[in-house]
Amino acid sequence: MPRVRVNGVELYYSEQGSGPETIVFSHSYIMNGEHFQPQIEALSGRYRCIAYDHRGHGRSEVPRAGYEMQTIYADGVALIEALGCAPCHWVGLSTGGFVGLRVAIRRPELLRSLVLMDTSADEEPAAAARQYRLLGHVVRFLGWRPVIGIAMSKLFGRKFLTDPARRAEVRAWRARIMATDRYGARQFGLGIFSRDSVHAELGRIKLPTLVMVGEKDVSTPPARARRIAEGIEGAELVLVPDAGHLSTLEEPAAVNQALERFLAAQG
Repeated sequence: MPRVRVNGVELYYSEQGSGPETIVFSHSYIMNGEHFQPQIEALSGRYRCIAYDHRGHGRSEVPRAGYEMQTIYADGVALIEALGCAPCHWVGLSTGGFVGLRVAIRRPELLRSLVLMDTSADEEPAAAARQYRLLGHVVRFLGWRPVIGIAMSKLFGRKFLTDPARRAEVRAWRARIMATDRYGARQFGLGIFSRDSVHAELGRIKLPTLVMVGEKDVSTPPARARRIAEGIEGAELVLVPDAGHLSTLEEPAAVNQALERFLAAQG
């Protein structure tokens, strides 16, 4: 399995396709890089596609410490540098968007373009942060079973969860989430849900930017995507019909179409 040691931690990554330009995919909390597979399959014929698992997730190392937002951002920077990706197209969903925003603001020379999906430039609202911290404690000490229903409803829209034709997908992703390391999930959550806002710094981003959000996303609602798009000069906003937070899996055709059009325009 391909791994790279960066910023004091060993991260797993997958690499598919080839081309003169690289896309780095950065995933959501309690998921892994596999939720971008529909996009990688669509784009790997023209691009080098790299998807990595955050520390504490998937097949990456679960360190005892180092889950602050600054450290998670530094992981992304170090991965780009270690794999020789710069300047790359960054596609980040949720946590991956938190990372992408910070890279674009602090290390813009590493990026060619920026795609921000189902994410936020603001700090986590206080009520939501309290709820997520409580859920993290439950997971750490009691396991995933008491909260998996809540987690699924935060990540996926009702259309996806109730479609009889997609029951196997729902079961598979439920199992993947429940396999997420309990300690890593709790510590990572404490880090990202106590993050500082970068909204006031959005004007520093001069990269071509696409902001996408699921129409039914309850975790990072469309209003937060609009705030990002309004804060970045020239940013495009795309609303994905019927999708919840994991739009890449729920409505892959719509996401792929928007991504392919945006990336082609950067050539």
